[in-house]
Amino acid sequence: MGRGKYKNKPTGKRQFSTPEDILAGTSTRPRTFRQHEAEHEEEESREESDEGSEEESGEESEESLEKRKGTQGIIEIENPNLVKPKSLKARDVDLGKTTELSRREREELEKQKAHERYMRLQEQGKTEQARKDLERLSLIREQRAEAARKREEEKAAKEQKKAEARK
Repeated sequence: MGRGKYKNKPTGKRQFSTPEDILAGTSTRPRTFRQHEAEHEEEESREESDEGSEEESGEESEESLEKRKGTQGIIEIENPNLVKPKSLKARDVDLGKTTELSRREREELEKQKAHERYMRLQEQGKTEQARKDLERLSLIREQRAEAARKREEEKAAKEQKKAEARK
């Protein structure tokens, strides 16, 4: 009979080393594990011998900081396109030096200044547009004043008619 789509996986079949195998050296553990274990034991023995000298332990910590991931530790790459950050010291900074603005920034500042200047002239009524606006406003004021006079005259006329009708 067929087993179907899914097949059994050998994950449940684990073999453990017996103490006899370990003593005989025929353990089924990978050889790399033995190498790692040996290196670990060497490091422990070094640490025990180096406890008296603090200088050597300082050097070891520096080496661990210098270690890099992957191939970075092996290959030194000089990338001409890589921009390294330049750190300036406080004493090297020139406070009197003014930074030059880019063209866009300079144009933006000029535009803002021109707009402010125009608005000041506009408030004073010295521009063409301000003159036209003031003329329009004066015409509107005159029209409103005339309309108010007419309303008052009509009101007065109505009151006279009512007064005459009462008599």
